[in-house]
Amino acid sequence: GPGREQVRLLVGKAEALDDADARFADVEGVTVVEGQFGDIWLRDTGPIFGKGSETAAAFRFNGWGGKYELPFDDTVADQIGRAAGVEPDRNDFILEGGALDHDGSGTILTTRQCLLNANRNTAWTETVAEEALAEALGATKVLWLGDGLLNDHTDGHVDNLARFVAPGIVACPIAWGTNDPNAEVYDATARALSAMTDADDGPIHVLRIPSPGLIVNDDEKPVPASHMNFLIANGAVIVPSYGDETAARLACEALETVFPDRQVIALPSTAILTGGGSFHCISQQEPA
Repeated sequence: GPGREQVRLLVGKAEALDDADARFADVEGVTVVEGQFGDIWLRDTGPIFGKGSETAAAFRFNGWGGKYELPFDDTVADQIGRAAGVEPDRNDFILEGGALDHDGSGTILTTRQCLLNANRNTAWTETVAEEALAEALGATKVLWLGDGLLNDHTDGHVDNLARFVAPGIVACPIAWGTNDPNAEVYDATARALSAMTDADDGPIHVLRIPSPGLIVNDDEKPVPASHMNFLIANGAVIVPSYGDETAARLACEALETVFPDRQVIALPSTAILTGGGSFHCISQQEPA
């Protein structure tokens, strides 16, 4: 496909394994891997691989602050690492992959709402967190944002709010429509980023991307739909869409300006969002 990826598909139950083997038997580039996990959000539960996938960092996981604790979610990172031929380095603190974004050169983006939440690591301050991220991931500078999206059960994961799209360039949403519940958060994020510098002391340039606007669930409650939860593949960028084709098209056009060598593709993600995330949340890259 356009993504030009080699994919390992982690499958749990025996009946699902048989089905996956049958579905992907003739699909080039897909390897079905048997494993044990509680939920599909491998961005948060899986390991964070280093360059060349020669190393992998694993962390404790407590169901996003005790909300959804399921068997094997705290150990699936070890399974994924071993499937890739790497024994993960275990870190004795709670961290979800979606709570971070990075530029590959030492700069990490995160939110205070999540990373300093007492339901994760009780005694963490910015200083303690920065020391932990430096030791585990080689972070040399942490850029702190405030709150994430409304009604996000992850307590404000940054991968729904702001993402590095090129050296020194961070994408974040701009409100779509007059009733976007996150309009103020988006603007506050853009202002904060514009005043920041990266690990090399270069300025942060902000690329504003239209949000999906107000998206509600069956109870008419706003849900944390975000075009920011895109997945960057070798040959494509997969952007979640939620029913507003114009908003999705404009988001894709904005991303095309910073990913000229990749095909930017919008795909429906409303069904995945019922669980709280999208394409970035259900994947974990293994750098070549």
